[in-house]
Amino acid sequence: MKRKLPFVITIALLSIPNIHFGQAPNLGTTANFVLFSTDGAVSNSGISQITGNVGTNNGSCTFFGNVNGGMHEADGVSAQCTADLLIAYNQLNATVPTFFPAPLLGNGQTLVAGVYSISAAATLNLDLILDAQGIPGAVFIILIQGPLSTNANSKVKLINGALACNVYWKVEGLVSMASGTSMKGTVIANNAAINMNAGDTLEGRVLSTAGAVTVDGVFAYTPIGCGSPALTGPIAPVLNSVACYALFSSTGPTTNVGVTYATGDVGSNSGLTTGYNALNITGTIHPIPDGSTSACATDLLVVYNYLNLLPADIELLYPAQFGGNLVLTPHTYIMNGAVTFTDTLYLNALNDSNAVFVIQINGAVSTSTYSKVLLINGAKSRNVYWKIDGALDINDYSEFKGTIICNNGAINLNTGVTIDGRALTTVGALSTSAVTVDATNIPLNCSNLSVTDIEGTTNVVSIYPNPFTEYTTVQINDPSQLTEAELRIYNVFGQEILNAIILQQTTIIPTNNLSSGIYFYKVIHQNKIVQTGTLISQQ
Repeated sequence: MKRKLPFVITIALLSIPNIHFGQAPNLGTTANFVLFSTDGAVSNSGISQITGNVGTNNGSCTFFGNVNGGMHEADGVSAQCTADLLIAYNQLNATVPTFFPAPLLGNGQTLVAGVYSISAAATLNLDLILDAQGIPGAVFIILIQGPLSTNANSKVKLINGALACNVYWKVEGLVSMASGTSMKGTVIANNAAINMNAGDTLEGRVLSTAGAVTVDGVFAYTPIGCGSPALTGPIAPVLNSVACYALFSSTGPTTNVGVTYATGDVGSNSGLTTGYNALNITGTIHPIPDGSTSACATDLLVVYNYLNLLPADIELLYPAQFGGNLVLTPHTYIMNGAVTFTDTLYLNALNDSNAVFVIQINGAVSTSTYSKVLLINGAKSRNVYWKIDGALDINDYSEFKGTIICNNGAINLNTGVTIDGRALTTVGALSTSAVTVDATNIPLNCSNLSVTDIEGTTNVVSIYPNPFTEYTTVQINDPSQLTEAELRIYNVFGQEILNAIILQQTTIIPTNNLSSGIYFYKVIHQNKIVQTGTLISQQ
């Protein structure tokens, strides 16, 4: 028996699946693309939210509007991506499979890390769970020797440390995702098209060696991790005396009608400041130019020049279509033309509260009524900067975030406008009409102000994870201040779709009935709204 023991142990060890067999391919520059075809058109219909480059090396990219990335058609970037995609495909194609599942994937099936091979067409139905078993860098490779289709509302779910950046699908045929699909990983279709339909969510990439890529009202973004760079944005400018002001014009009058509230100084360095009630201003009203306004005018020009000379990372190609539920991450963006801002813009800090956003606009800006800039995943108003070469007209009841600096243009803030930040111009009249402006990150040495950061108050509750899948957790941060609350969640149409009573310091809220998308929440305490914010479901 003792002589046979080593042999028995060897057999037992060989029978254990080796979760390290999968070797991630080298994506090269394809890692920067969320949608790409070597040879074929790349097109969109509906309102899609895209983060990552979009391109083709032989074809055209159509109907996308603004995307949070570069658009590349038959240029040097797309040529390099073509070469890198072929290398990645060949590496995946050469991997040795260790598992051979049935063609029907999902239905609650769990896969551990490894290389999987399906010798025919495959279908994803309901839930497919990829389990990293707590092992860092666990890689999942799924080789399909035919087309891949997904049924409506099918989902790839990641657990125990699995990351979308470590999931790879190599498909020898058409990839067709039905509405409501949640896909994770890099999908490479060889010599075939890729179709994504309304309500689909992609954390990863869809890449074709030869075939059209079409999307329709999807939420698609490149995965985070696996060596991808941390996005922190550019270095913020030093405001100096500009930080003291909520409303200011270096050259032009500053006037108000109606009841306007401001936290921060209000003034002009070349004209009168009129119409503001000192009872509604937490700061100093400078009715005529003085030493403070002179210092602000000097510092404002320095800040403008700094923002104007920052090299842009991403050009948004359609200034007249700005907003529209576009999601931006920490970068320096540029738009070369007059901007029409409609609906909603999301600024996603990727859970870095110090991440900086700079938006350079070489032209005038106008907004629709009720337009909104919303901050998600830790974004802060104090880290958002707008450089506008031209006039700014913010329409009724709009919500803006950040420090706005106009150059050679008037600023008009209409009825009900709310700005978490500042509105400043180097040359031009500044007019307000019953608005609210809260300057952020105000230094202690500003006159008549005794706060260091108006915006930076502590949230009464923390909600995590965000984005979420099956559940999210609501935690009361200070039980001595808040012992119970009500959480209300609304969809983008303002309809309440979830209401939960929070009676414990930590409460888990099931969210598996919320489809993928963006939601808004309110925390209610004693019939008062004490906190609001944005949530993202990634079902």
